[in-house]
Formats: sequence, structure tokens, C-alpha cells
Amino acid sequence: MPVSTEAGEALAADASCSNDSLTVVLDDGRIVSVPLVWFPRLLAATPAQRRQWEPIGRGVGLHWEAIDEDISVVSLLQPERFMRFVDTLPASGVRRTSKTRKRSRSGRR
Repeated sequence: MPVSTEAGEALAADASCSNDSLTVVLDDGRIVSVPLVWFPRLLAATPAQRRQWEPIGRGVGLHWEAIDEDISVVSLLQPERFMRFVDTLPASGVRRTSKTRKRSRSGRR
């Protein structure tokens, strides 16, 4: 039973992949879903390979042996601290439109 809901203390209880997303159920009841494009090895993996995950350290992360992929729960909860993103896919997972793109230093969009 979790004592705290701090991002670094949540543990993965289950995981699944669709054709375009990774969904992780945390031990505190939260569900995190992120695009598979964030993880090229998972994106390129077969559905059978995607199902073959195992917990790392009681669930602090996920490991896929067949594709040599490791993903920490904290990186899913705080992706802006751990991943680099394409301009069209910000850390929040929400696609930017021309209205929401960040302004350049010159003030232009």
C-alpha cells in the first residue's frame, strides 16, 4: 500500500500498449498514457514483444527484454525532465497548434 503519491514513489502495477500508446496503471490508481513515438523501440516492436514487459525494482520502472527497453515511472509522470520532444509534441502530450506554439526570442511565432 503506497504511503505517498509523490511522482518518484508511484509504482507500475500493470502496463499495456496499443498501436500508438503505452498505458501504465500505477499502484495508487492513476493511469498514465503516453504516445509510443516517445519510445522508438516500443513503436517498432511487435504486439507480442510489447506484451512481454516485467517490472524493474518492484515497479519503479518497466523492462522489455526482447527489445532492450527500460522506462521509469517517474519519466512518464515528469517527461519534461527526462525526455526530448519534437516541436509538435510537447511534454504535456498535447499537440501544439499554431495558436499555442511558443514564441521565439524575437517575439514572432
